[in-house]
Amino acid sequence: MDATDQTIVITGASRGLGAGLAETLHAQGARLALCSRSAPVLEDGERVLAAEFDVRDASAVARFAKDAVSRFGRIDLWINNAGVLAPIAPLRDLDLEEARTHVEINLLGLLACCQVFVRHVRGREGGGALINISSGAARKPYSGWSVYCAAKAAVDRLTECIDLEERDHGLRAFSVAPGVIDTDMQALIRSTDEADFPDLPRFVAMKRDGRYNTPAFIAERLLDLAFGESGRPGDVLVSLPNEWEAR
Repeated sequence: MDATDQTIVITGASRGLGAGLAETLHAQGARLALCSRSAPVLEDGERVLAAEFDVRDASAVARFAKDAVSRFGRIDLWINNAGVLAPIAPLRDLDLEEARTHVEINLLGLLACCQVFVRHVRGREGGGALINISSGAARKPYSGWSVYCAAKAAVDRLTECIDLEERDHGLRAFSVAPGVIDTDMQALIRSTDEADFPDLPRFVAMKRDGRYNTPAFIAERLLDLAFGESGRPGDVLVSLPNEWEAR
């Protein structure tokens, strides 16, 4: 897919999947509005709006969207990628303040971004695409990941509700489990005590065997969902295939 002349928002664009998506889509000609708590991977420039803020700040999200529209005219695709994995621990040992912060970022921050984009699409001509980055953990339980699994499952259901509310107004919404990517989040997983995360050996084996999806592979499939033929109305929950199986 060609991203030329598309304006795409990516949250959490300083590292990991967000940074990889930004670099890939920029190389394909997209206009990008990037945000993250630290500096996004690409600097502000002709085809890049770069901003530093926390998605928990709803007013900052609204200002960012307004700036993107002012710079580029409209937003065609919004990718909600910002998120955290910690805390990793059995529920009995969880720090509730850490759990609260997790939910505020992974769910409430994402909800604020969705609301801003929905209002933008409603207020202009033409449709748009919303992609929320979910996880296989939304659809399968993992011991030690109770908060992460719960928050990502909530993202899935939130996206389904957005689809019901907005599809007749031209917005296509998808919640995408992108597969496993070799990021700082994976490094955190591999550094976890197996007593807190019993599935640790499987993730260590993935690193050893290189069983990962790359940002370029994911970007191609997200573009096809947003602008191609695979993003059919009603197909809200999407799981990407394993790139390494085709190598």
